[in-house]
Amino acid sequence: MISRTSNNISPDFTAGEVVMIDKPAGITSFGVVSRIRKHANVKKVGHAGTLDPVATGLLIICTGKKTKEIYKYQDDHKEYTGVFELGKVTPSYDSETEVTEEKDFSAITDTEIYNAREKLTGEIEQVPPMYSALKHKGKALYKLARKGVEVERAPRKVTIHEFEISKIELPFVHFLIKCTKGTYIRTIANDFGELLGCGAYLKELRRTAIGVYRVEDALLIEEFIERHSTLESN
Repeated sequence: MISRTSNNISPDFTAGEVVMIDKPAGITSFGVVSRIRKHANVKKVGHAGTLDPVATGLLIICTGKKTKEIYKYQDDHKEYTGVFELGKVTPSYDSETEVTEEKDFSAITDTEIYNAREKLTGEIEQVPPMYSALKHKGKALYKLARKGVEVERAPRKVTIHEFEISKIELPFVHFLIKCTKGTYIRTIANDFGELLGCGAYLKELRRTAIGVYRVEDALLIEEFIERHSTLESN
């Protein structure tokens, strides 16, 4: 495992390494994979769980023969922190698209917020967002969504192990969520707003953990590149 605290001074990316990266906003998970592939000079690279471009946080990258073990990390529970903004709705359920609807949120009480949280805790069903990489007849849903096309999506069961409201500063609701793989936090934001009757979207999201691995131990992309370049020059 290559992380901030690791002592792996001679990584073999072809034989296989696992790299912990703290993904910045504004780059796709595939974009991170591409940069690791380039600077590690290895063909086989994959990640264990997509983060949306606007999200930040822990991305576990596997290279070489370790790509066969990606499923081990994909199956682990995930932990996120972030912010919902009440009173606004976007087509993507997050800040990647423009606000298309606004509603009054001024009458929303703390009690209503905590009640909505309770209804979205435990085993729940959620409908995947149209702005996702899921396929419909061979086409990614987000490509259809960008054309204004919406198709029916079957609900999926996921488990929200913990849903903590850490701070309420209307219209902003800060949260911590621990959940199973396949959970769309954007959908939780949208469902949260529907339960409150005022709408909501995911303003900020950061993945803080995958299983036992935490973002505090992850390297920034620049740190990985600098460390690898140093190793190459020695």
